Amino acid sequence: MTGRHLCRPCHNREKAKGLGKYVCQRCHLVIDEKPLMFKNDAYHPDHFSCTHCGKELTAEARELKGELYCLPCHDKMGVPICGACRRPIEGRVVNALGKQWHVEHFVCAKCEKPFLGHRHYEKKGLAYCETHYNQLFGDVCYNCSHVIEGDVVSALNKAWCVNCFSCSTCNSKLTLKNKFVEFDMKPVCKRCYEKFPLELKKRLKKLSELAARKAHPKSVGLNSA
Repeated sequence: MTGRHLCRPCHNREKAKGLGKYVCQRCHLVIDEKPLMFKNDAYHPDHFSCTHCGKELTAEARELKGELYCLPCHDKMGVPICGACRRPIEGRVVNALGKQWHVEHFVCAKCEKPFLGHRHYEKKGLAYCETHYNQLFGDVCYNCSHVIEGDVVSALNKAWCVNCFSCSTCNSKLTLKNKFVEFDMKPVCKRCYEKFPLELKKRLKKLSELAARKAHPKSVGLNSA
């Protein structure tokens, strides 16, 4: 330290470094005994106390603007605590899921990207961006395997995009108003169906009737012979 002019705190830090010791974050003096560590900062044991009431602190101590407080004193100050990092929020606060968050800590539960003011979707106490909410909980098109963002066509016990619901043979667009049959778990328009071999049409018709009977079984009447 020869030839250097240092302020008292910097002088003490240089001295502590040379001795392999710590400097107390409260009084800025070298700690000769075993230091008390809190969030990588060292304190004299009797200096690790609440700035407001002087009470000895524990691991539940709260830091605000460089000062330490016990939990009751900190709560009385009305400073919100982030639901993610459990540290005080001094700037903008996000209120969601019954908690308060730092803007950068309120993130999608799937991709962990901050919402930054964009819309979020809640499910079972967690927040999701629109993309991952739809992927996890939305309808997925049987044909293209993408999340259906618009209207959903429900047919053949499956969900389809409006543009994906088409004849699997000729690709002509279908609606629920069109006549179609199921073949290989996909729709086939009436025109393509008519071109099928006779034996195949008979087999498909039989399967269709069997499925209809299972879906709507006839009730047995008291007067049936």
